[in-house]
Formats: sequence, structure tokens, C-alpha cells
Amino acid sequence: MAEPSAGEARIDDIDSKLRVHRDAIDALDREILARLNERATHAQAIGALKAGGGGPTYRPDREAQVLARLAAHNAGPLSNDAVTGVFRQVMSACLALEQKLRIAYLGPAGTFSHAAVARHFGQFVDAVPCATIDEIFRAGESGQAEYAVVPVENSTEGAVGRTLDLMYTTELSVCGEIKLRVQQNLLSNAPSLERVTKVYSHAQSLAQCAQWLARHLPGAARVPVSSNAEAARLAALEEGAGAIAGEIAASIYGLGALAAHIEDEPNNTTRFWVLGRQAVPPSGNDKTSLVMSAPNRPGAVHGLLEPLARHGVSMTRFESRPARTGLWEYLFFVDLCGHRDDPSVASALRELATMAPFLKLLGSYPAALG
Repeated sequence: MAEPSAGEARIDDIDSKLRVHRDAIDALDREILARLNERATHAQAIGALKAGGGGPTYRPDREAQVLARLAAHNAGPLSNDAVTGVFRQVMSACLALEQKLRIAYLGPAGTFSHAAVARHFGQFVDAVPCATIDEIFRAGESGQAEYAVVPVENSTEGAVGRTLDLMYTTELSVCGEIKLRVQQNLLSNAPSLERVTKVYSHAQSLAQCAQWLARHLPGAARVPVSSNAEAARLAALEEGAGAIAGEIAASIYGLGALAAHIEDEPNNTTRFWVLGRQAVPPSGNDKTSLVMSAPNRPGAVHGLLEPLARHGVSMTRFESRPARTGLWEYLFFVDLCGHRDDPSVASALRELATMAPFLKLLGSYPAALG
């Protein structure tokens, strides 16, 4: 029998080493599976205790603490985003054993709002698409959905006015926030960019990708439609058509990505609020949102901000909106660092309540990771 060549011996050595690692992975997978089911058993027991005591199934503060602790203890090589993403799905699956949550969002399926639901709640929920922001609020207020996810602001386009207007009167409160990078992709079933003759997308997304389109598809017709998900649906039906949309739309409508991350502003981010009916305890890294009015006199707005500075409370957002009560009257939407129960925030809020003609706390909630 001929001796194996040097190349064959090297291949045999590599195969032997691969088997060692693969056997180790198989053993770890079995251990991970056992531990996951053990975790799920504890989650079921917790659900039974909550059912007996009437407490909420979903605890945003608890989930935020778990994810923050995992990120803090992560030694790699997996990134913190990868670790928290995996455990978000684990928590979603365990929560579904207690109760499968219904989450209202701005549809149809495949929008960035849909992606925000998946990012925050995981895949093991019933995502309920709504046609308008008003309909999302109604779904949450009527109990058709346990929670509602609404867009609040975009880093390049600014505040979502309709969301702020409805927060003024709704009974729902903010119990979470989501920050989602708006990563646009050119989706199509065409074999190459050269074969794309038409691009569908929401008008805002077309504007966000105008420079890329001018460089790479100068001759393609740009067709605005009601949503990026609708754009993907149309592109899937038409030869030579493309759509600007997110990855979730590609999987739903069976499209390939001819180009990824084509947005002109790479840091474009949309912030969402999670709305519900519960007060959220402190998580250790929280925000508090409120809306207030100012007396109609010089220096009134400055006076309302003074208690925040004196008590050392940082303000991360200040947005004015016309009030519906009279001409040239305004409401001010404010985001603060900290929880309403934190001593410094509580002291500042007590003073503000005596100064502002109108003040409504919209909620205290865990700040989004990242």
C-alpha cells in the first residue's frame, strides 16, 4: 500500500482536528438545550405565580436588567449585540409560554416598525399591523393589543408629530423605547443592478437614498408608494423592479438584496416608544418623558427648566408642538435621564407640577441599549 502524500496527511490532520471541535460543539449544544429548557421551566413557574398575584407578564425593567448584565459579563468573541440578540429571542420564547403578547405596530408586515417589534420583543409574539398611528393607539387603548409600538422621532427627519399629539390625551403610558438603525437595501429578483429599471419605495426612503440612486441607478424610475413593505410586495411581482426596504421585507416577500446599506446618512436612526398600561419600576438605566405647558409670559420656559438644572437632572430632548387649545400656544415634550422615583427626578417633578399650567408624565422606562 502506498504511503499517503504530504498533502493527504495534512488533510487527514485537519479533519481530525475539525472532529474534535465539532464533537465539542455537539456536546455544548446538548448542554445549552438542557439549560434552555431548565430556564423555560422556571419561566413557567414565574408565570403561574404572576397569574395568582395579578402582576404583569411582561416586565420591561427586568428584561433590561438581564440584558445589561449579560452585556457586562460578555467576554467575547461574540459581540454584545449578538449576545443580547440571542437572549432577546430566548426571553421571547420563555415569555410566550406564559402569554403570547399581541403588539400593535405601523404596518404592513415588513416595515421598519415591524423590525422594531422584532428587535424589542423577539419573534415569539403576535405582531398586529395597523394602517395608521391613530389605529395603533386605538388597538392599545381598547385592549386589542397588550402593547403598541409607535415611532417618535428620526435622527434626520425629526419628530413624528402625530405620535406626540396623541400622547397628550391617551391613557397609555411609555414603558419602553427602541432605537433602530434605518439600514436601507435595494431588494429585487433581478440578476444585477443593470437589469433594474424601476425602484419602488416610500417617499422618505427615496429621499434618504437619493445620492446612491443617482450614482448607481440614474436611469431607473423612482416610484413612491405607501410603505417600504408595499414597495417590496410590488417589486416581487414585477420583472426588472426593485424596492428600497429593510431586511425583514426581503424575507417576507422573497427578494434578494442587490445592494446593502444604501442610505446616504449611515447613522440614520428611528426611535420608537413601547406603550402599555403599566407603571415600570426602575431598571438602573432609565428615562422619564413628560409633556407640559408654560405660562404666557417672558422667561416662562427658562423658568420651567431651572428646577431640572438645580436638581442635577439631565434633559436629553426638548420638543415643542402647537397646542390644540388656542392660537400660538405650545406644549413642550421633554425627555429626562433617570426614573420618576429617583430622588433628584422626583424633586424636580414636584417643583414643575407647581409651576406648569399643565403637566403630564408620559412614563418612566428603561433606556434602549446601545
